[in-house]
Amino acid sequence: MIFLTVGTHEQPFNRLVKYIDEMKRDGLIDEEVVMQTGYSTYETKYCTWQKLYPYQDIVKYIKEARIVITHGGPSSFIAPLQIGKIPIVVPRKHKFGEHVNNHQVDFCREVERRQGNIIFVEDVNDLKDILLEYRNLTTKMQYNDKSNNENFCREIDKIVEGIFTK
Repeated sequence: MIFLTVGTHEQPFNRLVKYIDEMKRDGLIDEEVVMQTGYSTYETKYCTWQKLYPYQDIVKYIKEARIVITHGGPSSFIAPLQIGKIPIVVPRKHKFGEHVNNHQVDFCREVERRQGNIIFVEDVNDLKDILLEYRNLTTKMQYNDKSNNENFCREIDKIVEGIFTK
């Protein structure tokens, strides 16, 4: 199963939703696709979809999915990373009326460069090849499971231990 989420931003992300729906229509995707389409106005014809799912359902779909595709909002692509999956991230773009500026493009490009744990897709037309090669792409990637929260807590523990052992 493929799970796609475009988050809860109030501008539509029809470009991504429609592209995946058309891939399903054309038989380029032969597995089930579940979409959270948010405020998109395009209604899929070939995929299971709902505008918004409860958080528990999103987590369930992320866990069950073979592939997770998200928009460039950090909350949406961090969730699959926390579960150990490498998401395909397609940022919203200002020129298509999908966001107020291009910060998602800039942010995702930086995450890909620094962390190397997402598949950044700037052009939806590249999705076909990426979906077909997903397994090969992800096996070549080094999954970075470092948690900044864990690192922070570890450092705080050291500081606290140092205070009480003096």
